[in-house]
Amino acid sequence: MKNFKLTYFISLFVGILIIVVCGSHDLNAQTKKNKARVNADYVKVIDGESYLNIKASARIDRQTVAVSHIDLTVLQELDDEEIEIGKTTTNASGTAKFIIKDFQDLKPDSLGVYNLTVSFAGNDSFKRSSRDVSFRNADFDVNWVVKDSINYVQAKLIDTQLDSVVSEMPLVVRVDRLFRPLKIGEATTDENGEIEVAVEDGIPGIEGNLDLEVVLNESDDYGTVIAKLTAPIGTVIVDESTFDQRTMWSPRGKTPIFLLALTYSFVFIVWGIFLYLFFNLVRIIKS
Repeated sequence: MKNFKLTYFISLFVGILIIVVCGSHDLNAQTKKNKARVNADYVKVIDGESYLNIKASARIDRQTVAVSHIDLTVLQELDDEEIEIGKTTTNASGTAKFIIKDFQDLKPDSLGVYNLTVSFAGNDSFKRSSRDVSFRNADFDVNWVVKDSINYVQAKLIDTQLDSVVSEMPLVVRVDRLFRPLKIGEATTDENGEIEVAVEDGIPGIEGNLDLEVVLNESDDYGTVIAKLTAPIGTVIVDESTFDQRTMWSPRGKTPIFLLALTYSFVFIVWGIFLYLFFNLVRIIKS
């Protein structure tokens, strides 16, 4: 009897212990937070916007997923002080575009470097996280010239803080398109910070104009810098569309005349037969 009671109490104790351990494990699993990763790249469009391309993601169940609808704060670090310059929120894809509205109000450090931080304060699902973005301010001087009947794009890359040219930097020349830019050449800046890239003939453009771009892409020192230039060196696009003409594939209001005539002829013939039969039926009834 004593052995039975001892076995009973031991079993009860073990059962309670298992329940407590499992409950605490489930509680920890519910309260465990994932780590959010924030990436940010600086982009500058000459005579246009300066902004940060931000992407938030997390590693969950061995898969990288986008972290959507989280609030981010953008700060400037200057003299060991953090100054808030704005906020943004990631979209459903976990990305955000933070436009630096007053770039002239930003202050570089003693080395001419701008230091920004994208900070996430954390929430119920994700731990706090941040990302530092450092860059120098660069500018482009771009134009197009004709040499020996060949069109060229010339560009000069300048560090505005140091007021000096930037050499040994790879640049890409491309044509802006609706879905994706068309790359037409690339070159590395020489000791004068300049490149010269030929533009081949036959590239179509609206009214013969090409929207050219010279791009410094994801530089460690300057980020991404884009200069745009419109040049009348393209091939005029000839509109060969027959959409507004009376063809088989035109809209309903542009149906071919012969098809309308044929269709209405069938309608009149069928209704004519119905009327003929109706009148004959009436005459038979009256007679």
